[in-house]
Amino acid sequence: MKGLIQRVTHASVTVDDETISEIPAGLLLLLGVERSDDSGAVQDLCRKILGYRVFSDDQGRMNRSLLDTGGSLLVVPQFTLAADTRSGSRPGFSAAARPDHAQALFHEFVALSEAHLGAGHVGQGQFGADMKVALVNDGPVTFLLEVEGAPGRG
Repeated sequence: MKGLIQRVTHASVTVDDETISEIPAGLLLLLGVERSDDSGAVQDLCRKILGYRVFSDDQGRMNRSLLDTGGSLLVVPQFTLAADTRSGSRPGFSAAARPDHAQALFHEFVALSEAHLGAGHVGQGQFGADMKVALVNDGPVTFLLEVEGAPGRG
């Protein structure tokens, strides 16, 4: 499971010219689900993202997490993060989870995030939709976080 996080001062998701979710300061998470991912990967990545220290402390060092700051999280499903880009000029998606499996884990991730941050602090994109994601990247600060799913799943 892969999560591309960006520290933002604001982020939103629009579908069919309608804003379906937006957050103030916090993290935008583009979430990629792979075939081997399971509930354990959801828990591991959620813990890692919510505890990842990307916000400044009183000395200006990145030493505070989303949990520390009480910021918001916008979770957007991102199929293309599962792409294999190691060769050629076209991405391969054989490692990507099937849509039903990916959608279930996406919703599980959102629910777990809400349990830790509170429902009012978590927004989400729409699985399978053509989304327009707008953000103001603060810093810019961007990190790719990865956890391993269960071996042999698929």
